Amino acid sequence: MGFLVDLIREYGLGIVFLNVLVEQLGAPIPAYPVLVVTGALEGASWARLGWLTLIAVVAALIADVLWYHAGKAYGHRVLGQICRISLSPDACIRQTESVYGRWGARSLLVAKFIPGFASIASALAGVVGTPLRTFVLFDILGALIWVGSAVFLGSLFSSTVQDLLDVLTALGKWGLLLLLLAFTVFVARKWWQRKRVIRSLKMPRMSVAELAGLHAQGVTPTVIDVREPLLFERGHIPGAKSWLHHQAKGKPSYEHLLPHDQHAHGLVVYCDCPNEISAARVARQLQRAGFSNVRPLTGGLTAWEAAGFEVEKPQN
Repeated sequence: MGFLVDLIREYGLGIVFLNVLVEQLGAPIPAYPVLVVTGALEGASWARLGWLTLIAVVAALIADVLWYHAGKAYGHRVLGQICRISLSPDACIRQTESVYGRWGARSLLVAKFIPGFASIASALAGVVGTPLRTFVLFDILGALIWVGSAVFLGSLFSSTVQDLLDVLTALGKWGLLLLLLAFTVFVARKWWQRKRVIRSLKMPRMSVAELAGLHAQGVTPTVIDVREPLLFERGHIPGAKSWLHHQAKGKPSYEHLLPHDQHAHGLVVYCDCPNEISAARVARQLQRAGFSNVRPLTGGLTAWEAAGFEVEKPQN
């Protein structure tokens, strides 16, 4: 354990750069605690604290700009990949879409404080066409707030952090095992959250081939897109209805689908989340409201496009 502490003292800036870069690329390796510890160790030098802040902000910006360009190049397909890398619960896409749809680039000011939000928000900015200059401005400000708060806490409680490091160093290999155990518990908890959510929403699905086959036969089930209206308008399955376009305060979310008997061929719900989590949640809600033959679409819009089927887009 003493070796690791010496390593942080000697190469703290480089470790911070790699840690922040990897975390912002989506890996479940928290950088905030390392920023706090490094800030405590560098607290005696304002120049070193300045370099620490600059390096961490640059690392975050590099990762976020990469996700921005990935979103711009590959569209919504890249969003699901981020959740798979980060081990975040699959609903993180839906939550990020909602926040970004409401606040736009301003949401980047607090994005890094919300687990699973920053990487998806960066890619989503590229998907929806946020200007690069606007994205970079708010992303830098958000990174400064995030890094600055960690460095400030580290320098403010430097003596406490130093005492903790001394205890871990005294414990030797047991201190290292304690840190490894804490990291293992963190990753295992994330994994368990995902498995629990998937298991709770297990239900029959419809494949894109089945849906296309029904369309070819002239059978038209009601297709519902549960993504944010901003994404729905950029492209959706032909004939789909936007779930959120019809939401009204004080009224049931499914009111626009009443009466039940107008959906003789059933309802198909889709999203763009891994494991169709958002679609499955809405499907469960509709089942409880008395709708029958409700099924999420396996793979969502990504699978529909990958199969070569038409996507309805706005006219330029």
